[in-house]
Amino acid sequence: MAELPVDVIRSKRRKRTLSARVIEGRLEVRVPDGMDPDEERRLIDALLERARRKISSATVDLRKRAAELALRYRLPAPLSVEWSSRQMKRWGSCTPDDGKIRISNRLAEMPPWVLDSVLVHELAHLEVSGHGPEFRKLVARYELTERATGYLIAISEGRSGLRVG
Repeated sequence: MAELPVDVIRSKRRKRTLSARVIEGRLEVRVPDGMDPDEERRLIDALLERARRKISSATVDLRKRAAELALRYRLPAPLSVEWSSRQMKRWGSCTPDDGKIRISNRLAEMPPWVLDSVLVHELAHLEVSGHGPEFRKLVARYELTERATGYLIAISEGRSGLRVG
């Protein structure tokens, strides 16, 4: 994805917080006037990353993808599947009781086979809640499971607690 241009608007009225929105392909960030330049750069970078993930995740139809994977790997279809910008310690999560799956939008920029692996993992939870042998057998139906797990472990190096749900 091409870099998102950033327009910084300094405000004398704004005291502590930043706000951001994407307008016509540009990220408009409002910051307090006089903010420490290093802190401003760090916060703008974080807002830029969040905006980039949100834009990337909008290009993937998770419902369609999950339905196709459920059919292909003989797993239950979810009642709903959605992107989550709040999942920072998990790649995905599933609530078997209500058939809901949430996928971290950090996966939107990863190779499709990695996203598919996480989706298959969460779909398997609709049938088996734990991570025992029966669950692992369901997940292993996806032929790239080990490769995707290794990929996610490599990405997670240096970050504490990231795991597949």
